[in-house]
Amino acid sequence: MLKETTFFIKNNPAISWVIGFQLFRLLLLPFMGLMPQDAYYYLYGQNLSLSYFDHPGMIGYLLRFFTEIFGQSVLVIKLADFTVTSFTMLSFYKLSSLFLSKQRLWRSMILMASTIFISVLSFNSTPDVPLLLFWTLSILCLSKAVFEDKKWYWIIGGITMGLAFDSKYTALLLQFGILTFLIFSANYRKFLISPWLWTCLLISIAVTFPVWWWNYQNEFASFAFQSSERTNSIGKFLVRPTLFLGVVGHQLILLLPILFGLFVVFTYKHIKKILTKFTLPSEKTLFLLAFFIPTFIGFFLISPIYWVKLNWMMPSYITGIIIAGMYISKKLLKIQIIISILFHVVIASQVIFYVIPIKSDDTWVGWQELSNEIEILQKQYPETFIFSADGYKTSAVLNFYLPEKVYGKNIIGLPALQFDYLGDDLSKLNTKNALYIDSDKRFKSANKRGQILPTELKNYFKKVNELDPIIIKKGSREIRKFWVFYCEDYEFEQSISPKKIFLKQSFK
Repeated sequence: MLKETTFFIKNNPAISWVIGFQLFRLLLLPFMGLMPQDAYYYLYGQNLSLSYFDHPGMIGYLLRFFTEIFGQSVLVIKLADFTVTSFTMLSFYKLSSLFLSKQRLWRSMILMASTIFISVLSFNSTPDVPLLLFWTLSILCLSKAVFEDKKWYWIIGGITMGLAFDSKYTALLLQFGILTFLIFSANYRKFLISPWLWTCLLISIAVTFPVWWWNYQNEFASFAFQSSERTNSIGKFLVRPTLFLGVVGHQLILLLPILFGLFVVFTYKHIKKILTKFTLPSEKTLFLLAFFIPTFIGFFLISPIYWVKLNWMMPSYITGIIIAGMYISKKLLKIQIIISILFHVVIASQVIFYVIPIKSDDTWVGWQELSNEIEILQKQYPETFIFSADGYKTSAVLNFYLPEKVYGKNIIGLPALQFDYLGDDLSKLNTKNALYIDSDKRFKSANKRGQILPTELKNYFKKVNELDPIIIKKGSREIRKFWVFYCEDYEFEQSISPKKIFLKQSFK
């Protein structure tokens, strides 16, 4: 077996690049600390539900599965992300083989493996990790169903499309993609009246039933959360060119300049040909574009009026990279590899040595040390509960590290994302004292906050005292700071429901 593998690699030198990039990522995993997203979606898995407030629950289920088998640790969570993303790459290989020659296939694999977005998915738990896997499998099944007329792939494709939606709502673009392709396809339009297509779509809907049922039971809170704010922002139509430039910058980093440039070039060529010559590309290219253009171009179109997050376009990369594999030259591929190596060396240096301090809670550094310091504090202030109100991040991470429950900002009557749906009876905390932890993202000094106390605390506690802040060091450098407040005699107000506050705001 080993000899056969060695022979295969020698006769397919491109695979060594793919294995090399993946091996690099695997070796870097032990140096990666816990990210707040890791902890938050781990919290999903520890509180099993049909769905969740921010997103469907697939990433939580996956983390629960891995930690149940291998134990709760940061490394296990990272291995879960790495493993699922590796399966995405294997699925991508199989999908690419249906559209590309052997040489072009391996070029597309190198393009895929060299991207920063694969590194992001391998290191950080987000709903995009399972989404990309089921997105790729869905397109693989649909392509076999359409081009090879293998009917049972319609059934499997329906299941995988449903599972993609159970990962993230963006997966609705899969159904949109296949219908768009069939409408514009001269040779395969016949499938629009095929019972197999509609069975596929019905199955995909059936598989998403848990998400719909959870939303029905919770006043459609998740759908409202994902749509209301964004719809309102887009509706204002305030054009801000800096938002567009920010999206371009993110995409240049995630894809690297060569691949991003290829995306722009082939998109321009195909759209120009369609609009000026009224000529559609070949059926297979049209199929790939149907799953690329709505996501990639769609988000770019709204980017001047709304901040498009860096991961929203990731599903489009799957078929986009296959199309890029049709165009890329050997010279450009070498440049892509060189740029990728440089970027990954920089990433490794930052992960291991933390060269540049990150002025954000989106970091893997300092959380374990914070947890250790809070355990010491609890011994000084026994019988206290712990909470934070700086988003979900500090609360989620402390929940991961500390043995007792840590609360979110619903403690002080503010909507707290999934923390509102954990079933906590906050009235049981009445009259108790608390330690309030608040991250100082723009850490400039080790001084206390002073007289400026968080206003909300005064409404829920009879007395609030600021303690010395917790300063996290790496070597001799002070890299993070957390405000600490000792809050006495909690007064829970039953009349105030963070859920109702959020829903009222959402449906205005």
